[in-house]
Amino acid sequence: MTLPVAIPEGAQGRILTSVGGLYTVETSSGICTCKARGVFRKRGVLPYVGDYVCLSEDSVIHEILPRKNSILRPPVANLDQIFFVISACKPSPNLQLLDAFLTVAIYKEIQPVLVLTKVDLKQADEIQKLYTGIGIPVYPVLYPQPETIAAVAELLRGKVSMMTGNSGVGKSTLLNAIAPDLQLPVGEISEKLGRGRHTTRQVQLYACAGGYLADTPGFSTFEAEQYAQMEKEQIADCFPEFRPYLGKCRFSDCAHVCEKGCAVLEAVEQGTIAKSRHDSYVSLYQIAKQRKAWET
Repeated sequence: MTLPVAIPEGAQGRILTSVGGLYTVETSSGICTCKARGVFRKRGVLPYVGDYVCLSEDSVIHEILPRKNSILRPPVANLDQIFFVISACKPSPNLQLLDAFLTVAIYKEIQPVLVLTKVDLKQADEIQKLYTGIGIPVYPVLYPQPETIAAVAELLRGKVSMMTGNSGVGKSTLLNAIAPDLQLPVGEISEKLGRGRHTTRQVQLYACAGGYLADTPGFSTFEAEQYAQMEKEQIADCFPEFRPYLGKCRFSDCAHVCEKGCAVLEAVEQGTIAKSRHDSYVSLYQIAKQRKAWET
């Protein structure tokens, strides 16, 4: 239970948790539980975990300070990096879904980091080669090798991070290895469904390894609509390996899907750009192309 603390008028703090309209806010005077003024809901704006806010003397949030970024689902703001946890097997990695979410992170200027689990059961060298080759940091973790856990933990220092991934990939296990005092529940893998049961029921910023970490629900709920809100012309810029070829196509309005004289397609044919990555791009481009203008 959070004990009452004296909050001076105009005090600022960061939201650590949000449950049922109550917000736990960390300030220089201590941690307090707050409500938000009703005007936010009228404006269609709600405080997010990670938001910096101003408080009144009666511990009510009356201002949300400007965000550098935000994620809609789950609602988290002011992130420095997102850890995408995928397993080499059980469940098998869905790279097209991963690519969609990497695109979201890059679009929002949040540093993506890929963490590979269960590499003791199945090698994931090709996945590691693919994503390190496009500039995405990749960290395989092996629990009998504590230095692999320490490498991930070191990335948390001084930053606000988020961790997401399919259920069953080992997010809670990884968090417990980084910070054993958290003791998060670990879901069992369902052999029948090939995925784990959800064990994370709320978004919360944990003080972890010298930084803050939001443990969040799985890929099925992470920003499921957000990538579809991007304009089709913006998607290519979110594929780092495309950038050297953009502006070098025969046609200035090239979509990089099937056009003749496309520099991106030539790079795919030459193996400089992975076909799986281009397939992911085409899928996202077609989603954006089919969306009506009034849906943006």
